[in-house]
Parts: sequence; structure tokens; C-alpha cells
Amino acid sequence: MNILVTGGCGFIGRNATERFLSLGHSVAALDNLSRPGSERNLTQLSAHKRFSFLRGDLRDASFVESAIHRGRYDAILHLGGQVAVTTSMLDPREDFEINARGALNILEAVRTGSPETAVINASTNKVYGDLGTIAHGEEKLRYTLPGLPDGVSEEQPLDFHSPYGCSKGAADQYMMDFARSFGIRSVTLRQSCIYGRWQFGIEDQGWVAWFIIAHLARRPITVFGNGKQVRDVLFVDDLVDLYLAAFDQIDKVKGQAINVGGGPANTLSLLEFMEMLEQMSGRPVEHTFGEIRPGDQPVFISNVQRASSELGWTPKTSASEGIRILYDWVEKNSALFKLRSPATSAA
Repeated sequence: MNILVTGGCGFIGRNATERFLSLGHSVAALDNLSRPGSERNLTQLSAHKRFSFLRGDLRDASFVESAIHRGRYDAILHLGGQVAVTTSMLDPREDFEINARGALNILEAVRTGSPETAVINASTNKVYGDLGTIAHGEEKLRYTLPGLPDGVSEEQPLDFHSPYGCSKGAADQYMMDFARSFGIRSVTLRQSCIYGRWQFGIEDQGWVAWFIIAHLARRPITVFGNGKQVRDVLFVDDLVDLYLAAFDQIDKVKGQAINVGGGPANTLSLLEFMEMLEQMSGRPVEHTFGEIRPGDQPVFISNVQRASSELGWTPKTSASEGIRILYDWVEKNSALFKLRSPATSAA
């Protein structure tokens, strides 16, 4: 295939692009290189013969239209965007322009000039809001969802709750509606806590990687809340498996929203994760506690049954295995992180 990956020089974009290239596909990455590490990723991806790069911004409708009309892509993986709730609280308009308008620009370009192109949209579990209507239990080290043993399904009502939730939610719904209204072959994947190699986690986003980076660099970590917050974590290689399955079966899943995460078998609280880090490193994790942040979900666990039944996909990498891989990778590549400022961290 000929594939366009927006945000192709970011964390998930690099992992997806490398896999696509290894399978013989041609890949163009559209990126504005605003994320830390993206220029390094571009340099390394550029060594591949079937890789090309388009520097530009998703907010520029004419640029997006020209790129997609010229490219004649078989598939588009839309990963580019503003990725943090906290950033959206500081500048809601920019968050909207990047996430909502950027997604609409892609869909319009496909509709007007490339209607057969398959489109995967990377959405987020934040479209479900803080899940305040769902009762959760509390144990010594974690919150639980006693009424939802299989996790939160796609039937859960949307409740965006933050500017980031609104902008990603708008994109989410546009992807579904353009399939219904115009026949666009688009599917939206509501992703939950992706982690893996080449993830430069920061305070506002990518907490699994950031906790590892901060701990190995002996920087203090701030946990916002009591640390019992739970997420289902998904190793990036498993996510790319799903992208490939969705492209291969796009006509089966177009117009749908599909929850994507590690599922009930791969859940971690922040406190449990810090215990894992202590076991791996042999020393305590230096941390303090701060006020919980607006819209933070006490517990989110993805029900991944739709992904399994529709696409034949299930996560292969256990949380313990994947975190070990990432820990070893960060330790081996410590030079990549030595210039990062000693900021505190978040969940």
C-alpha cells in the first residue's frame, strides 16, 4: 500500500511507520516536528528508500488537501494532534484547531479528491469523560470497576468533560459521520494508554514512559491524586497489529468506533507501577502527591471485545513484559534523555 501517516515522526507514528515499511509498504509522514524527538525520528526514518516526508500543519486546509490529492494514498493513519488535557485547558482554541479542524481537513480532502482511501483515526478514551456516573470500588492500591468486569464498552455515553475531550470527540464523531453521510471508509479507534519504545513521555502525556525516564534519571515524580488511578496499558507493537487489521478489513468496520487498550488483563494503578519500578531498579521511587487534575478518570479499562470480534485482534504483550521492554530500552538509550529538564511528573 501507499500510506500517509499524520504525526508520522512522533512516538506511535515512528513505530507504525517502521512496521509498514518493513512489510513493503510505502509511507509518507506528514508532521510539523513540534514534538520532542520528532526530528531525530525523521532522520532515522529517512534512511528507508520507501519513506518520504511532508512538513506541514494539519490546520492548513489547502496544504492538507494538496498533499492528499497528490499522494493518491491507499490508506491514511491519522495520529497527528494535540495530545494533552492540561495543554487544552491552557489554550482551548489551539487545541480545537489542531484536533477538530485538522481531522475535518483530512476528511474533506479525502471526500473531494480521494474517496476510496481508508482512514484510521486515533481517538482517545477521554471522549467518555471522567466516568462519574459509573460506580467504582477502592482497594489498597487501586480503584476497581466492579460493575464492569469486561471494562468500558463503546455503548458508554460520550461525556467529553475537557477541551481536549471535546476536540478529540468532535474528530471522533466526524470520522463516524463521514462514513455514514459520504461513504468514506473511516474508522475511529478510542485508544487507552499506549506505551513503548521511542516514547518521550512528559508530565502531561505518556505517564508510563515518563515515570521510567524520571526514575532512571533520579528525578522526583509528582503523582496527581492518591495513585490508585487505574489504566489498561497497551504496548505499541500490539496497537500497530490492530492498525494493520483495520486497514485490511476497513469495509467491515468503517463508520464504527472501537475501544483499544490492554483490556482487563493488562491493568495497572500508579502505585502498582511504582512498585514494579522499585523491583526493576532495586531502589525506591522518589515521589510526592499533588491535587488530582480536572477530568481525570479514577479508573478506565477498555472493553476490547469489539476489536476482537470484528477484527480478530487481542493484545499479545502483557503489561509486565512490555514495561520490561520499555524500561530496558530507556536504560540502554539514556543519552536520549539526559538533556531533558528535571520537571516533576504526572499520572
